[in-house]
Amino acid sequence: MEIRNIAIIAHVDHGKTTLTDAILKQCGIEAASMDSNKLEQERGITIYAKNAAVEYKGTKLNIVDTPGHADFGSEVERVLRSIDDVLLIVDAAEGPMPQTRFVLKKSLELGMKPIVVLNKIDKPAANPARAEEQVLELFLELGATDEQSDFTTVYAIGRDGVAMKHLDDERKDLSPLLDTILEKVPPANEGRSAETALMLQPFNLAYDNFLGRLAVGRIYDGTVKPNQNVIVKKPDGVSRTGRTTKVFTFHGLDRVETDAAMAGDIVLIAGLPDIFIGETVTTDEQATPLPAIAVDEPTIKLNFLVNNSPFAGREGKFVTSRQIRDRLEKELEVNVGLRVDFSQTDQFAVSGRGELHIAVLLEQMRREGYELQVSRPEVIIREEGGQRLEPYEEAIIDTPSEFQGAIIEKLGVRGFQMTDMKIEGGGVRISLEGPTRGLLGYKNQFIIDTKGEGILSSRFIGFRPYYRGEIKKRQVGSMISMATGKALGYSLWNLQDRGALYITPATDIYEGMVIGNTSKGEEMMVNPTKNKNLTNVRASGTDEAIDLVPVTPLTIERGLEIMADDEYLEITPMSVRLRKQFLTEQERAKARRSS
Repeated sequence: MEIRNIAIIAHVDHGKTTLTDAILKQCGIEAASMDSNKLEQERGITIYAKNAAVEYKGTKLNIVDTPGHADFGSEVERVLRSIDDVLLIVDAAEGPMPQTRFVLKKSLELGMKPIVVLNKIDKPAANPARAEEQVLELFLELGATDEQSDFTTVYAIGRDGVAMKHLDDERKDLSPLLDTILEKVPPANEGRSAETALMLQPFNLAYDNFLGRLAVGRIYDGTVKPNQNVIVKKPDGVSRTGRTTKVFTFHGLDRVETDAAMAGDIVLIAGLPDIFIGETVTTDEQATPLPAIAVDEPTIKLNFLVNNSPFAGREGKFVTSRQIRDRLEKELEVNVGLRVDFSQTDQFAVSGRGELHIAVLLEQMRREGYELQVSRPEVIIREEGGQRLEPYEEAIIDTPSEFQGAIIEKLGVRGFQMTDMKIEGGGVRISLEGPTRGLLGYKNQFIIDTKGEGILSSRFIGFRPYYRGEIKKRQVGSMISMATGKALGYSLWNLQDRGALYITPATDIYEGMVIGNTSKGEEMMVNPTKNKNLTNVRASGTDEAIDLVPVTPLTIERGLEIMADDEYLEITPMSVRLRKQFLTEQERAKARRSS
């Protein structure tokens, strides 16, 4: 059977997963959804690259659905190495976005000839002709060859499961798209022999409670079988021996055990407990290892610490530094965009691709029963040739035109310079470039400035000379509790005029916990446990009704954005709290004097 291996790539929310689900449905795989992870379903985004396989006209299609968010770009990079072509999905209304550029650049560098799918053509604001022109401009801008620039375009409505080769064709099903894949994507097993030595490279890892670690990999040559003696080679040539126990291929989203898998297929293999992404599994001792899978460097770092707050250990199952260390070591096996420094025993420096990358890891850990605290994220500064370099981002903002002034002004103060502005539909699209530091903690402000109507997308564009201007990220101060106990509605009612609160009445609080922010930008010590003085005198004029403003609950992402340098974010299975590193006023004064 012929095999075609494709990846579906796009910017976040352009419809990759919906289209993949529609392909599965058309090929007879009912009630399947690629976003199977609970966090993915809640957030409506893809976080992990996932495999599926369908049969169409006697050909096996291996499909890899990839994340669209820049923070999970490492998932995309390693997948692209294992497939033969990509479907580039572009929203017909929005056109190419920052992550479109990132994933397209990676696939063009690997010599692929992407098939462009203009999705969501049923949107009222859809303009397929303009979107196609913008995609061609992007191909040329990224240095595509003449052959690559002569791409095939398919029009689709992923939600309805229909595709057309021309806009005025009949809208029936996804056959035009699937036929285009068979026509344009080269067979993965063409010119490959099942008799030669096995060459397989894992691009993803999975875990099974009974089988242990599983490697998801592409077979480049030869055949892989259960109970086969193999040699595992690192990219530097160091080798070790192993033995496979089981081999699985994909059918729909399910894995199916098989007696043998041939060159070109994507498989799961069990029995190699220490296998890593990018290593080469072979049966030939003299074979040269396949090229390593390179991944872009992380851009931000923060410390993971054991929770030592007064409420430590109340909710968590895993609270020690050894347990946190083991969990991070396990995460490193599958999360190639992450780096962890284990040199200290009481805290671990964790580096990632962005705030969302770290926030998703923290959210998973708290759901598994871990309890910890983290420091404020900061960008990674490099030294090269005696010069300080820091990460820079390109931000693309779609907003109604009345908000453009506030956005340009706020980002200008944060070191961003406008590179382009286009009037599109009823609003504007602004392109800016600036240091990653300037974007940390800005998203909340952006939502307020655009009244929730703006869309902000960003992508890492490289390390550039350090921006020396001051970047004032925090306009507010912290409202710090000076007492331990339960917060009372009367106290919070008096405090809400001074800023925004993070807690509600009856919340357990401790001294040094940050319960809100102050709009004037100064730190303020408050007592949220103070009740109203009661007297025997009652008067209609003095018994005011307590009228509390709804609070914005503290989430991990919001906490990482708003925390100050001298604060920790305490994360437990049930709570997210902001606290000062030094809980008492005396300790903080002493720390300020010594610094």
